[in-house]
Amino acid sequence: MVRYEYRCPACGPWSVALPMGAAEAHRSCPTCGDPSPRRWSAPLLNRMDPAVARERLREEASRDVPEVVTSVPQAARRRARRDPRQARLPRP
Repeated sequence: MVRYEYRCPACGPWSVALPMGAAEAHRSCPTCGDPSPRRWSAPLLNRMDPAVARERLREEASRDVPEVVTSVPQAARRRARRDPRQARLPRP
């Protein structure tokens, strides 16, 4: 079953579950009975992975109010060489 969305001019948006391809261009509103045109929307945009949704909200919030940094990040430590002969190799 697929959810199809319709928009009633008086009552607002509503949806109905129908078999795929069985949606009509206009359908009667279940509340008032007025003809409602089918509303086209992007599929599954509201069913996003929660982690992705959280990061998108964080990204949108940082556009207007960026996070304030109070200190400079520490420099990354150099990895220890495993073989002492590597120190004698020419560097690029």
